[in-house]
Amino acid sequence: NVLPGSSNTMANRSDPFNLDVHGTNAQRLVEKILRTKIYASQYWKEACFGLTAETLVDRALELTHIGGTYGGTRKPTKFMCLLLKMLQIQPDFDIILEFVTSDEHKYVRCLGAMYLRCTAKAEQIYKFLEPLYADFAKIRLRTFEGWSVIRMDEFVDELLSADYSCDIALPHLPRRWHLEAQGVLRPRTPLVEPAEESVDEASKAEEDAAAPDDAAGGGDGGGSSRTERKRKSKGDGAYGTLFKKKRAPPPTDDDRDDDDDDVDKQRGGSRDDAADSLDVAATNELRAKLGLKPLR
Repeated sequence: NVLPGSSNTMANRSDPFNLDVHGTNAQRLVEKILRTKIYASQYWKEACFGLTAETLVDRALELTHIGGTYGGTRKPTKFMCLLLKMLQIQPDFDIILEFVTSDEHKYVRCLGAMYLRCTAKAEQIYKFLEPLYADFAKIRLRTFEGWSVIRMDEFVDELLSADYSCDIALPHLPRRWHLEAQGVLRPRTPLVEPAEESVDEASKAEEDAAAPDDAAGGGDGGGSSRTERKRKSKGDGAYGTLFKKKRAPPPTDDDRDDDDDDVDKQRGGSRDDAADSLDVAATNELRAKLGLKPLR
């Protein structure tokens, strides 16, 4: 398993017990030019020498960005060096899943997702990478053009839809609809419900909440919704003021006197007559006490 351009050194050889990936040595998934640059880099010689599946985690936690090559001479990034090291030692699949499901360390997740995309089967790739669409963490990307910031879901979408990522050619990945037609994958369920359904559910909930109130109020022929009652109370918004009845002017003193006379007539006499009759009765009582004759 000595690769061309590796200078026949033991540090660059693959494990003889490793299985071939996509019909070839796993390290061959990285192009020869980039692979040769990685073998000649200082980070590969110092930090990646003698790494195992356990000690690789410590190096992955030190990552601060992702990318393929950078600078005018197209030097390999630490991310790409660790990816080649993983292709060389081929960690267990459980370790890769721990990388992919790591919520606290986003660059470890990116490294696991990149390795999974290069080595796993199509159904495994869709199964374990599609949930990462819900991750919107910011990621620093270093390219030969400079620095940029992307989101985790953008990086995952690039892995699932593009042919190149981080300056390497990705293995062929069948389209999802093709795997669904074969029965390998189930139809994808959206992570967020459509907005129309949520609006319909909200309107139904308001109608259900308004129904008990209408029933308790006497059931006015099916009952109006809560929004309709609010509109009625507010006069149907700004246009309701156009249909309000004009207030009558305040009554004058003459109008009050006329109203009092009408009431007195209905009772059988005027208010002045009632006052006179009361005065005569009081006077007769007083004259009776004094021993005088009554007036009438």
